[in-house]
Amino acid sequence: MAEGKSIIVHCEASEGKLATIATELLGCGRKLADELGQELGAVLVGSGVGSLAKEAISFGADRVYVVDDRLLKDYQTDSYVSALEKVIKQATPQILLLGQTSIGRDLAPRLAFRLETVASMDCVQLAIDTTSKRLLMTKPVFGGNAQAIFTSESSPQIATVRAKAFSPLAPDTSRKGEVISIDAALDPSAIRAKVLKKVAEEVEGIKLEDAEIVIGGGRGIGSADGFKQLEELAKLLKGAVGASRPPCDNGWIPDPLLIGLTGKIVAPDLYIAIALSGSSQHMTGCSGAKTIIAINKDPEANIFREARFGVVGDWKKILPAFADKVKELVAG
Repeated sequence: MAEGKSIIVHCEASEGKLATIATELLGCGRKLADELGQELGAVLVGSGVGSLAKEAISFGADRVYVVDDRLLKDYQTDSYVSALEKVIKQATPQILLLGQTSIGRDLAPRLAFRLETVASMDCVQLAIDTTSKRLLMTKPVFGGNAQAIFTSESSPQIATVRAKAFSPLAPDTSRKGEVISIDAALDPSAIRAKVLKKVAEEVEGIKLEDAEIVIGGGRGIGSADGFKQLEELAKLLKGAVGASRPPCDNGWIPDPLLIGLTGKIVAPDLYIAIALSGSSQHMTGCSGAKTIIAINKDPEANIFREARFGVVGDWKKILPAFADKVKELVAG
């Protein structure tokens, strides 16, 4: 495919507004586009998404491609791949960015195949090579034990980006941009799956991936009752509770609260790791935290290599004292 002179971001929508990952990608895309001296485009695919074009422009887009069709109300692989392929072939971008979400993970490799290019998945850093002007895509490898930098000689260069890897720009409602409507021209018979039912995930309090403070518990917590103590502390701190794999496997905490390579990716301001060893699989899910505090009775635990602050000791003795101090500070 011929290479154009623009960067395009696929913007997912959630509850009538741009998803957080979309605003993060627009912030990243704006930086890359400015470095290359190119335009930043955004693609909105769905039903009733045209109203989000102004929001995408306020977060940095110069041009917004809108594919609005009733058949795109629910995400379906067949329909979304076809819609995005049509946009990309019309816009011919140099770089295409998608979120490392359930949708982005499904779309990126299929689009890469159709466009005869490649996709780098789960990137945590993107930069422009000063010599070749190609995209440098950094992603974890070997279970998160190392990071590798990839480049692509084919076009468009496609990358999915991990949530929280980049920060969105402050929205500027005075920005102007172009909105282009594209007819999806979908054939209903070509859509091979149907959504029969949607079940919303019930979340009490702050969602794990949105929390600024996260308390992560490991095998050493020992029971579901132990996690109740973590939940009480999280309420005091206005945060959320997550876990490593063993507590989820043992049924001490629901599976959707798993943090790690096969679970949620979090990047809070503060991550308090309690009674967990700090395996590479778990750290893949929380290494983006600005500050990590570890509490573990094993002074040789790997988590202390990752933490900025650490306490060696029994969490059952340390946590009550910590909670009392938090209550004192909150009351004061």
